[in-house]
Amino acid sequence: MADLKQLNGLALAYMGDAIFEVAVRNHLLRQGKTNPNRLHTTATHYVSAKAQDRILKHWLETEALTAFEVTIVNRGRNAKSKTIRKNTDLMTYRYSTAFEALIGYLYLTDETDRLNELMNAALAFHDAALEGGK
Repeated sequence: MADLKQLNGLALAYMGDAIFEVAVRNHLLRQGKTNPNRLHTTATHYVSAKAQDRILKHWLETEALTAFEVTIVNRGRNAKSKTIRKNTDLMTYRYSTAFEALIGYLYLTDETDRLNELMNAALAFHDAALEGGK
């Protein structure tokens, strides 16, 4: 495998997307949600570019990330993708990619404790936002 510190932001985001999706599915099942259609609909709220953008911006505003994690975020945010964005603007998409890049990096470098800490924080942040919207 390539040196993970040199891996491009899109490759990191590719892995981070999958890891966060698994975490969200696990979270929803543990909450007792079992209806497949409802699971899918609810999961899309967590993994949307807009939700990931909000989570990452919250972390940046509250200085929840280390300086090195911010460099990984910047690598993901600045990555140039040829993917066509769906239902979101360019900056939201870039911050979403940055969020996924950070998750992917932590997973690939086996930083399990920090990965779990941030994923739990992301899920809690999103749950609180959903509760506040009710």
